[in-house]
Amino acid sequence: METTSTPTTPAGTPELRGAEILIKALQAENVQYLWGYPGGAVLHIYDALYKQDTIQHVLVRHEQAAVHAADGFARATGEVGVALVTSGPGLTNAVTGIATAYMDSIPMVIISGQVPTPAIGLDAFQECDTVGITRPIVKHNFLVKDARDMALTLKKAFHIARTGRPGPVVVDIPKDVSFKQVPYHGYPETVEMRSYNPVRKGHGGQIRKALQLLLAAKRPYIYTGGGVLLSNASDELRALANHLGYPVTNTLMGLGAFPASDRKFLGMLGMHGTVEANNAMQNCDVLLAVGARFDDRVIGNPKHFAQNERKIIHIDIDPSSISKRVKVDVPIVGDVKDVLTEMLGMLRENPQKPDPAALAAWWDTIEGWRKKDCLNYSLGNGEVIKPQKVVQTLWEMTKGTDTYITSDVGQHQMWAAQYYRFDEPRRWINSGGLGTMGVGIPYAMGIKLAKPDSEVFCITGEGSVQMNIQELSTCFQYNTPIIICSLNNRYLGMVRQWQQIEYSGRYSHSYMDALPDFVKLAEAYGHVGMLIERPEDVEPALREARKLKDRTVFLDFRTDPTENVFPMVQAGKGITEMLLGAEDL
Repeated sequence: METTSTPTTPAGTPELRGAEILIKALQAENVQYLWGYPGGAVLHIYDALYKQDTIQHVLVRHEQAAVHAADGFARATGEVGVALVTSGPGLTNAVTGIATAYMDSIPMVIISGQVPTPAIGLDAFQECDTVGITRPIVKHNFLVKDARDMALTLKKAFHIARTGRPGPVVVDIPKDVSFKQVPYHGYPETVEMRSYNPVRKGHGGQIRKALQLLLAAKRPYIYTGGGVLLSNASDELRALANHLGYPVTNTLMGLGAFPASDRKFLGMLGMHGTVEANNAMQNCDVLLAVGARFDDRVIGNPKHFAQNERKIIHIDIDPSSISKRVKVDVPIVGDVKDVLTEMLGMLRENPQKPDPAALAAWWDTIEGWRKKDCLNYSLGNGEVIKPQKVVQTLWEMTKGTDTYITSDVGQHQMWAAQYYRFDEPRRWINSGGLGTMGVGIPYAMGIKLAKPDSEVFCITGEGSVQMNIQELSTCFQYNTPIIICSLNNRYLGMVRQWQQIEYSGRYSHSYMDALPDFVKLAEAYGHVGMLIERPEDVEPALREARKLKDRTVFLDFRTDPTENVFPMVQAGKGITEMLLGAEDL
């Protein structure tokens, strides 16, 4: 590590370059890892990074992966993920990662280089309008025009990213600003922003009103989303559900907030949700929505959802999410953890108990739906690997262990959500809102760096995995051993499924005709590759992979190309209008 003497002003204040102030800001925010890729506009920042040893920089192979890896780190730890990219194509490559984080409300700070201030707007080499391009996909963005504003801007960026409804914040830094020397007065301890004051505490009167509705309910239901995880409110949710004895469902983003092994858990709801979860959603009389947004994949057609009269209580930190798609009766704006804590306190003091006869009858109805066993699947003739079986086998082998599961997007993602039964929060890391293929390996890489003693599995498909497969190189360089389980069915499976059902089997460009030899590819990157073609080899292969603790292993499972994800709700249908299997097609 180099040491250089720092010039000072006559008053004794040290003078630092903008890039050095940026590094001091990151250190003050306790940033340990930074994923990035250098380029001309950020070279002063990279020079400042070279002169310090508290932040580990991870050199990815593509800027999209830098943002995804920082995003995976943030999802698993709850801390702010940080990425660093250069101007122009560096930033445009990062856009998909930024939008992915934005749609799922993930706290991130993305630092981008910009051409020197005098060149902005003159179509300089590697120039793009970062603020304009990212405006719709960030919580906020900044262009730092003066190095003296660097420390305060970073303080604001981290504050905005992690408070209220979290989200990504972009800080764009022109090259001359990162080079300019200015007096450094230290990193601000607090920040005041007149225009940004997110509410944390819920309205007491509204919480009381919600409790009256909940306690008087005959067919109550607790519907929870990613907000419970973001607010670290899993314990409060579990306490509430246990106190009341009410059924619970999680969205795709909320899995693990309530234990899947608990009898009160009805499974995931929505487009590929269970019969019991979807029927309870449609037929309840009081719905408690916690940190969820009534997304189109969850409630299906809003008109169909609105057919049944029900009272809806909605707890969310973002007031714009309330009554956006579905009109609610009792809105409660506030942090989920704070609101549930207050609700539990009031509940414990309230002598009123739910109606036991009505609740018993409601549970009888639910158990009737549950008997359908909608996630049951056929093993066929036993000669071909069923993708569901791979996920189920992985769950049986790792349940109760310190394990993280990332996924890409498609059929494999839904099978992972259905058949891996998550009992703990922040263990299921996937792209929900944007549905981004290619996140699986970078997510796993980011998590393994943060959680080196945990097992990290990436469940993917042969389509998704090729979108950021170059990151196998990063895994090797930074020694982040992950296990990649590719459910390889030679199709873009979810596209093929829709084409089979909605387009009379016209499989337009959904077949993968020229796949690489993934075993050789993994080996070329310095890893272990295994090809698994027979059902009886699934478990031994997983066991073998888990034994190779310090190696990244690529498991190429050749799975049934005709298998579909069921249950399935088609677009435009109501959530109880489910296809349960091939016989419904």
